[in-house]
Amino acid sequence: MKKVLTTEAVGMTLCHDVTGIGKDFKGPVFRRGHVIREEDVERLLDLGKRHVFIWEENAGEIHEEDAALRLAALTQTDHASFTGPSEGKMVLTADCPGQLRVNVALLNAVNSIGDITISTLPDHYPCHAGSKLAAMRIVPLVTQEAQIIEAERLCAEADVPLLRYLTYQKKKAGIIITGSEIYSGRIPDLFEPVIRRKLAPYDAEVLGCTFCDDDLDMIRGAIEAYLAQGADLLIMTGGMSVDPDDLTPTAVREAGAEIVSHGVPSQPGNMLMAAYIGDVPVLGVPGAAVKLPTTTFDVILPQIMTGERVTKEDLVRLGDGGFCQSCGDACHWPNCTFGRY
Repeated sequence: MKKVLTTEAVGMTLCHDVTGIGKDFKGPVFRRGHVIREEDVERLLDLGKRHVFIWEENAGEIHEEDAALRLAALTQTDHASFTGPSEGKMVLTADCPGQLRVNVALLNAVNSIGDITISTLPDHYPCHAGSKLAAMRIVPLVTQEAQIIEAERLCAEADVPLLRYLTYQKKKAGIIITGSEIYSGRIPDLFEPVIRRKLAPYDAEVLGCTFCDDDLDMIRGAIEAYLAQGADLLIMTGGMSVDPDDLTPTAVREAGAEIVSHGVPSQPGNMLMAAYIGDVPVLGVPGAAVKLPTTTFDVILPQIMTGERVTKEDLVRLGDGGFCQSCGDACHWPNCTFGRY
């Protein structure tokens, strides 16, 4: 684009909106793409526009709205929709509940190019229908098209897309609660209602809740029974600490599980266990989940419910932001620092 005296701009094309403000009006008087006519000159001068910016063909530049549309194409994902461009910006919004996944390294590379800005919710963020996921625009009114081309190249060459929005799967869950004190009836169980409540937002089908003594064969048998019923998620409570008589992790191993991790760098819920028997996730819920509104179990559960496998790297990354501020009854997770990974 180039700056031109308004009196010399007749026949030229505006590359920006010209806004007017009056007693009862504020908005664009001339739109981008308007070809300036003789009769427009006085009106532009009345609006304080002694100069206008006009479009130069073949200058290698791209307008902010066109750039935003090109950037939106790089962040397109299933189950989410764009609005815009408005004020040079495109906004991506979730169509249904799910979890946003962000290729952070690629996002950083694109945002390092120059005038491009793409901002998102954090990676792994659980969302609802209508959640605003991301926005994208360039900083100036126009930029060199080469910057957009470079962003397009980076995204085309990436193994993982810039953004993915993963919806929750309807899983069949088996709950196994261990502990001789509960099995014998000496104390009441407090875990089952907690687990059912946390599964409810995901519309999971609970196949049942089995109480087991501190007995390896009994616990392993409960695991195998739920797998035989078609369970594709097992949630286990009790016996998750490091005491010698805490048998749950051992029983999970003996059932053929691969233990991803027993213990994570995040509190509360330090003793979370994540494992897989084939493709079936097995979560060992830490005792803190009984009395605290949010623990590492809540943080990991959305990813489990999308069907995306939890890795050791995922769990290690819990350390950054893994210390809960203990807001108590005022807990407003996930809109806080806890559980960013």
